[in-house]
This record gives sequence, C-alpha cells and structure tokens, in this order.
Amino acid sequence: MNERQVDVAIIGAGSAGLYALSQVRRSGKRFVLINGGELGTTCARVGCMPSKAIVQVAEDFHRRRQFDRYGVEGHEDMGLSLPEAMDYVQSLRDTFVERVISNSTDTLGDDFVEGYASFVEPNVLDVEGQRIRAERVIIATGSRPVMPAAWVAFRDRVLTTDDLFDQEDLPASIAVIGLGAIGLELGQALQRMGVQVTGVDLAQTIGGIADAEVASAAIEIIGKDLPLWLGAPATVTQQPDGRLHVQAGEHAVVVERVLASLGRVPNVERLGLERIGVPLGARGIPFFDRQTMQVPGFPIFIAGDVTGERPLLHEAGDEGRIAGYNATHDGTVAFRRKVPLNITFCDPNICAVGARSGELDPATTAIGQVNFAPVGRAMIMGKNKGLLRVYADRRSGRLLGAEMVAPKGENLAHLLAWCIEQELTVGQLLRMPFYHPVIEEALQAALYDLYAKVEAKNPGPITELAVAQPR
Repeated sequence: MNERQVDVAIIGAGSAGLYALSQVRRSGKRFVLINGGELGTTCARVGCMPSKAIVQVAEDFHRRRQFDRYGVEGHEDMGLSLPEAMDYVQSLRDTFVERVISNSTDTLGDDFVEGYASFVEPNVLDVEGQRIRAERVIIATGSRPVMPAAWVAFRDRVLTTDDLFDQEDLPASIAVIGLGAIGLELGQALQRMGVQVTGVDLAQTIGGIADAEVASAAIEIIGKDLPLWLGAPATVTQQPDGRLHVQAGEHAVVVERVLASLGRVPNVERLGLERIGVPLGARGIPFFDRQTMQVPGFPIFIAGDVTGERPLLHEAGDEGRIAGYNATHDGTVAFRRKVPLNITFCDPNICAVGARSGELDPATTAIGQVNFAPVGRAMIMGKNKGLLRVYADRRSGRLLGAEMVAPKGENLAHLLAWCIEQELTVGQLLRMPFYHPVIEEALQAALYDLYAKVEAKNPGPITELAVAQPR
C-alpha cells in the first residue's frame, strides 16, 4: 500500500486543530489535516455562537417586561414567532460556519483529507484505506454530547446541542436535564421565549458554581425564571402518547421533549490508541502533559475538547498552539497555562475566575463581597440582582480568584482574570480608575470589603492614590 509522508498530521479540523495548523504552517513543515464528520468547529456549529444567538433573542424579548416601568405602551401585545426566531439563529449559525470553512479547509487543497483516522503505528495512520506516515501526530478530534443508553429508545424526543439549533420550531414544553453552562443558558433562554421549561440536575448547584453563597444567590434569582429541581437523579420514560415523563426525587412533569445537557464525551474510540500501546485513562483519553500537550513517550500530541479537561474555545486555542509548536520543533517547550476563566451567559451571568473557593485554605484566604441590589448602574438597568465574591491571600493581599452571579459578569470576570494573571494585589486594584456610574463600581465595593481583611496595605496616606515621586 502506498503511503503519503508528511512531517505533521493533524486529526480534527475543529478549533484546536485549526490553531495547531496555524503553528504548523508557520514552521514550513509538510502537513495534512484530517477530518471525519461535519466541518465548521463545535463553537460555530453547535456551541458558543448559535447558543449566544438564541440567548440574545430571548433576552431582548424578555426585556419587554421592563417597558411598563418606562411608560412604553403596547408592550403587552408583543409576541415572538418561534419559527422566525429559529430561522434567525440558523442564519447566524450558517454565517459563522461558512466563515470558518472558507478561511480554513477550503484553502488547503490536497493537504486536507476527509475521513476518520486510526493509528496503525505511532507514526502511521489509516484514513479509510489511505495510509499516512507522519513524524508527529496531533489529536484534536473534539467531543460529542452525552446520550444515556436508556434514552435511545425515544431518541426522536431527545434534543442535544448537536440538533437543537436545527429545529424549525420549538416544543411547547421541555425538561433540560443537566444545568451546567450550556443547559442553564439554553433552559433560561427557551423559557423566556415562551417554552415551558423545567431544569433538572443531580448537583445541588447550577452553572458549575463552587462557592455556596454565590450558588444560593444564583438559584434564588434564576429559580424565578424557571423551576429548578436539584439534588436528585432524573429518570425519563415515554408515555403512550409519545410525550416524556420526567421524575427527579419528589418532582415529576410530562413534557414534549427533553434537552440532554449532561456533558460531552471525548471522541477517542475510533483512533485505535490501545493498538499502539498508548496508556489510557478511565475514559480512554491518553495521559498527557498539559504544559507541552505531548503524550509521554510517543510522537503524539493532543489538544482541545478531546482532552476532557477545559472544553472552552480559548483553552482549545492555547492547546492547539502548544501542540502545533511542539510538533514542529526538536524537543518540547513547557508553556505556562493561563488563569482559568469560565463564563455562563445566563442572566445574570455566572462566572468563575482563578482559584475556586473549595481549592483555597480558609485560614489563609480573605473574602470580600458585594450584593448588586444597591448598585446604581445595575438599578438603572433593571438588573440589580446578584452577588460577587473575590478571594485573596490574607497576608500578601494578592488576588487569587472570584465567583459571581452578576449583571455584565462577563466583563467583570475578564478584568479579574487579567489582574490575577498579572499577580496584582487588592491594594493595587484599588488604585485603578473606576468611572461612575458603571457596573465596575460593584467590583470596587467588593475590593474595599476585601482590602479591610488583608494584611498588606498600600503605602501613603490615601489608599487609592500613590504619592508622587519628587521631580
């Protein structure tokens, strides 16, 4: 059998694979990009972008409830055409997908191979009958939604993010099972668009919140939008009329559809890694060094959602760059990973930055907080609900992390991530300018609360100002 020989083979044309490709192309090495399944990246096709489109539609329609307070007349008669709304979401989704494809695989010619790859040897891949020998291989095969085996019998009634955005209309009722980031975002959005939504999760929290006080605030706020059944496993059975009976603990409901939002499974089973002796973890994922992305002892690198660790686009981008760089250079370089940053685009946003509360030692950690009820800009926006908690090292005052359910939390979280990345102290942050009136004043208030609890104080008579140096 004839073999094609390249320096680097990249398996997967999603976000991580394309970021890896950018590094490989820069090196001038011979490469091939291999992809089985649909093109367009998870983010553009079924993830970040279409989900935010539907969230925006829902938020804008929900905003009409404020109009009476403003004196806007006629808002009671406003309605939403679900088919037209879904057509709008799909149109945006298709634009994002086309943009990705036209700027990536469409330009590769013979360097792009369609098909599923499996390992024959550590350096040899079989792509549906075609052999490719590569000095280095990058695995970036992504993931797919979890689908419980018990639900396969009524699969036509179960939606996942892989098919929700293809719906021409929405059901009258739905149970969202799994209230992590995507389940919470879509559950709240669908409720605001007129679907009767029930949210179910085995955990006692939502949106992945670790801080108990933030979780309590989030559950109270978002629980006013839709019922939240927490802390009990869900069982789903089909009724004679085709509808689904969902039960969790003492609660039960009959719905037209279920949205399965139970996480994602890394796509590793087709690769044949066990055939070449790669040590695998419990879920079949290779052990790897997350600073080099290399599978120890093999000319293989891994990046993106397939790692099962941080299924976020910016993390996939970093991992793809690391894998692409190390796959094209002699020796490997260990890169420092960025501060963890997680954002759930529900309303209010749920965000986590840096160290989580459960990772910190209470004896050496100080916590500052602010409630958004009295924050002026939030009151003007009609969004004065939420809680922000920031964590710092008690002795040095260095900022360590934060969790929040907050209006414009996506912006506050970025500011905090940048500050933690720069290893700034609470005192240094209070010397930053804060405009008025802005949501960032809530962060300023939380920092003042935190500053009172840390030992390290700013030099000089005014906390917020540094003394000018003599000229």
